[in-house]
Amino acid sequence: MKALNSPHTAKHAGWMYAEQHRGDDPVLEAARARGDDLGVRPVSEGVAATLTVLAASSNARALVEVGTGVGASGVSLLRGADARAVLTSIDPDPEHLQAARQAFADDGVPASRTRLITGDAATVLQRLTTSGYDLVLLDAGTLDVPVYVSEALRMLHSGGMLIINDALDHDRVPRPAVREESTRTMREVERMLRDDERLMTTMLGTGTGLLVAVVR
Repeated sequence: MKALNSPHTAKHAGWMYAEQHRGDDPVLEAARARGDDLGVRPVSEGVAATLTVLAASSNARALVEVGTGVGASGVSLLRGADARAVLTSIDPDPEHLQAARQAFADDGVPASRTRLITGDAATVLQRLTTSGYDLVLLDAGTLDVPVYVSEALRMLHSGGMLIINDALDHDRVPRPAVREESTRTMREVERMLRDDERLMTTMLGTGTGLLVAVVR
């Protein structure tokens, strides 16, 4: 049995504390309740807070999100983005987009600041402007992430930011024995971005991993 004050126990306690740093958030809590009804797991409290800070630090005005979910991540991004920012969010499920509209309305986001698109993300991304975006968040379809990353890097201008949620694949990436296809895909994506001389990258332990890359 591990001692209660072991480094592993302390690390987990610290992670949990950090995840809950921002405290109660009625809008995101309501979105999570809708997520439970739809079988969607929104971003964690810690990820939501981090997205807000990252959007604020990049002064983002043109944002793209792959994987609308129930709007928790989109609300978080727009809270930090420039007041004139517009978020393009892509999801194949119309029910998810309807839930997201409610979350945006609950947070007082004008409809003019969101462009919600129902469709296949790989196809939609190809139609978006080259070097026309400040921030891209990928939060859907682990096996399709390499395709999304390629399009995202085309869409981002110098100084633009790419964020990949669940970059540790439910905390399986650090475990060498795990060889599931999704885990191997995320390891390859991490290696590809880390080795790309056009980018500066970091892996944050928030939630189940946020991989952040900034275009030089």
